[in-house]
Amino acid sequence: MGGPVDPFFRLPLWLQADCRGHVLWAYNVRHLDLLESYVAARLRERRAVPGSMSMLARLPKWLKSAKNRDEALRAMNRMRASLPHS
Repeated sequence: MGGPVDPFFRLPLWLQADCRGHVLWAYNVRHLDLLESYVAARLRERRAVPGSMSMLARLPKWLKSAKNRDEALRAMNRMRASLPHS
């Protein structure tokens, strides 16, 4: 678990892109939107709730790093472009 595989069907996720030697992935468009807004943010405020660690706080350091921001956003744009247009 935690990789680019659907947890229920155990199939590879559709939304995947190579990024700085890693696989960037999202479960669906809502997940991609959330990742994109987090990575694009110049200021990320932390909530001071002891014992709670959100999904965003658990993202890998390479993805949260400002030096990888532009390339990660380009990879997310590639994933978004792979979606069927409805």
